[in-house]
Amino acid sequence: MKTTLPKLKKKAQDKFNAWIRNRDKDKGCISCGASIDHAGHYFSAGHHSALTMDEMNVHGQCLRCNNFLHGNLIKYRMGLISRYGESHVIELESKSVNAVKKWSRQELEEIILKYK
Repeated sequence: MKTTLPKLKKKAQDKFNAWIRNRDKDKGCISCGASIDHAGHYFSAGHHSALTMDEMNVHGQCLRCNNFLHGNLIKYRMGLISRYGESHVIELESKSVNAVKKWSRQELEEIILKYK
């Protein structure tokens, strides 16, 4: 029996988030520099589903910034500019317009393989 799409999406998200935490483990929280607990989204996964698993939209964050400060987005943006430059942030912000996506089974399976 095939895995349901919601379960497949959760598995893909789990693999992707673990990859992000590992990628950024030595860089510290994108917002404050503290140690990393989460993979935090600059543009929320709920409102910008096309950016949910976008490597440039998701970075390591500490529990405080991601949960209690709701992403600490002003400092997140400053962290993005510091790491990649303002042009990157402007490009990411332009990608956020109408960034709603329905993930296909094939796309999710490819993400799971890529971020294993």
